[in-house]
Amino acid sequence: MKWLIYGHSIKDAAEYEYVNTVISTAVEYDVELCVFRPYLDELIRYNPDVIQLAAVESSSDLITQRPDIMITLGGDGTILQAITLLKDSGIPVLGINLGRLGFLASVEKKIIKKAVKQLINKEYTTVSRSLLGLKCNLPLFDHFPFALNDFTLNKRDTSSMITIHTYIDNVLLNSYWADGIIISTPTGSTGYSLSCGGPIIFPDSQNIVITPVAPHNLNVRPIVIPDTLSISLKVEGRTDSFMCTLDSRYETITSSHRIEINKGNFFINFVQLKGQTFMKTISEKLLWGLDKRN
Repeated sequence: MKWLIYGHSIKDAAEYEYVNTVISTAVEYDVELCVFRPYLDELIRYNPDVIQLAAVESSSDLITQRPDIMITLGGDGTILQAITLLKDSGIPVLGINLGRLGFLASVEKKIIKKAVKQLINKEYTTVSRSLLGLKCNLPLFDHFPFALNDFTLNKRDTSSMITIHTYIDNVLLNSYWADGIIISTPTGSTGYSLSCGGPIIFPDSQNIVITPVAPHNLNVRPIVIPDTLSISLKVEGRTDSFMCTLDSRYETITSSHRIEINKGNFFINFVQLKGQTFMKTISEKLLWGLDKRN
């Protein structure tokens, strides 16, 4: 059994102790480890002995290292960065939440050791999450044109609204006069889309959510479409500079860009530990069913 450890930074000694729990428990049960190079450099600051662990520099190293599972240490943003390394490798991900809310990084600090032992004992299943795939007539996110959560298009350098002409299978759906628009997967429905009034979608629903950001027309609401359909976007505004994001990555575009969004042609696999469900996750994260009045 071999695990890939992925993270960005370790903010203090207290956080390192959680990371060390993962590493020491894995070593105790003879699990082979490799570590994402920037994170390995962080670990060496706290424990020079980890320098002996194999380093993963890029996606091509996954072919030689062949890890069975990736463990991310951080928050949901860490997972979004991790998939740019995993790409279409199919390696399942388990997210340990060292951040705040953590819908994707669902393992909390207090159960880290229990979760690691469940992995070792193979007390888990894997679930597949769909992606968005992006195409454009001009270079845009060429390194990895896919998103697990969402694609967004927003105004930039102006306080004025922008106009986003949105087509579904080449038929005009709407011209959104708004601050922006969010195209979200079911996984991303609990992120930016949710904060803009979008619905929560079960991960296996095979849908895409289109959510406007602060639309001028209050009759314009979020809409859910089948993920078999293609979405095309053209944008215009008082300035010719707009901000778009693909998960946590961002680039600047102009009105010359013609963007097409479809369901991605591969999936990202997640580890689902025994007793873990989407309903349980949203209930715990959103405090549903709890009386907080007293």
